[in-house]
Amino acid sequence: MVGMAATLVPTPLHSLRPADVVRAARREAGLTQRELADRVGTTQSAIARWEAGADSPRLDKLAALLRACGVEADLTFRRHDDVDRAQIREHLALTPAERLEAQRRAAAFRRSARRAS
Repeated sequence: MVGMAATLVPTPLHSLRPADVVRAARREAGLTQRELADRVGTTQSAIARWEAGADSPRLDKLAALLRACGVEADLTFRRHDDVDRAQIREHLALTPAERLEAQRRAAAFRRSARRAS
C-alpha cells in the first residue's frame, strides 16, 4: 500500500494488512510511532510490532488508531455472490434510450446465436 489514497477505495477485508493500514494512516497524519502510541494509550513498541506485521491490533484498537490519525474506516457486511456489480453500475449509468438499445442488441445477438447452432 503506497499511501492512504489506496485505502480510500472499498477493499475486501481478506486483502487488508493491518500493518499497512496502521503505517499508512500514521504517516499520512504526520505522526511518529510514539505520538500515535500516546494518542491511543499504548506503547511505541506496540505500534512498531503492528506496523512490522509481527502482531495485529484488535478491531477496536485498529479503529482507535485510525481515529487518532484522522481517518474513519467503514466495515460493511454483504452477502458474497458472483454478481458483477461494475456491470450493473455501468448499465444504470445509461440513459433509458441507451438501455433499450443495449437490450435490442442483446436480443439480436441471441437470435443470431440460435440460428448459428
